[in-house]
Amino acid sequence: MSEKAIAIKAQKVDEVADLFANSVSAVVANVRGLTVAQADDLRSQLRDEGVSLKVIKNKILTRAAEKAGYKELNDVFNGPSAVAFSKEDVVAPARILKKFSKTADALELKGGVIGGKVADLDTINRYAALPSKETLLQQLLAEFQSPLRSFMYAVKAVAEKREADGETA
Repeated sequence: MSEKAIAIKAQKVDEVADLFANSVSAVVANVRGLTVAQADDLRSQLRDEGVSLKVIKNKILTRAAEKAGYKELNDVFNGPSAVAFSKEDVVAPARILKKFSKTADALELKGGVIGGKVADLDTINRYAALPSKETLLQQLLAEFQSPLRSFMYAVKAVAEKREADGETA
């Protein structure tokens, strides 16, 4: 192999290692058997959530995972591998790939990295069941607003009762 080819492969390993290091989650899947239309649809869904999907040779993935400190991940790099990288939403790659796999039998989740730790398939599936970050934030906000709303109604009821009784504050 020429020095130029070795340099190109080393650069690809560095790029993929950087993707692993700078992502909050990365989910590995087998995409063999997807039609072009399915692959385009999947990429579009991932892109809408800020997730990038890369099909990468296993040898490069193996070396990049080792360089990024995820040597345990090397067991999932068998057969064709695509990796969905997310720099913002921990749950998005797992959720989208899992949902897509229900309609596309050819898509098979293998494992990945979540929050800087290697995750097995069971962990990926648990994360896939979580709602999106925006939904979780809305639910949290609703929980915070509920006691305040109740307090406001109680104060309003007391004020209305005083007004009805002719009292002034």
